[in-house]
Amino acid sequence: MKNFEVRAKKHLGQHFLNDPVSAQKIVNAVLSQSPKNVLEIGPGTGVLTDIFRESEDISFKCIELDQESVAYLMARHPELQGNILQGDFLKLDLSQLFTDPFTIVGNFPYNISSQILFKMLEYKTQIPELVGMFQKEMADR
Repeated sequence: MKNFEVRAKKHLGQHFLNDPVSAQKIVNAVLSQSPKNVLEIGPGTGVLTDIFRESEDISFKCIELDQESVAYLMARHPELQGNILQGDFLKLDLSQLFTDPFTIVGNFPYNISSQILFKMLEYKTQIPELVGMFQKEMADR
């Protein structure tokens, strides 16, 4: 694998999850609901992705806007070819991802957290669950 570092980009509101204990708690919360399909928004350096890819019971996809992160994830997890999407979640037609309902998971950037929630509401019959981290200011709102 090509050795490079992914840097958080302030203009994208990136803040990478790097605590493996928190990541495992998020994944455990998702897996405790027995999801069949999982979409991770903004995997960044792939801390959640690393754990999810170990689960054989789910169909996993992730979407990342940052090309540098996508290249890093593709190099690190070539087995996820076709399931690592490069693009803007807010512009994605979620009905094209899975034929069955799916769970959304992520460590959400403050600057688009509310937009992510509103987008989910548009697809509420397909997305019965969201598990993730929000900045305290967003959660308070």
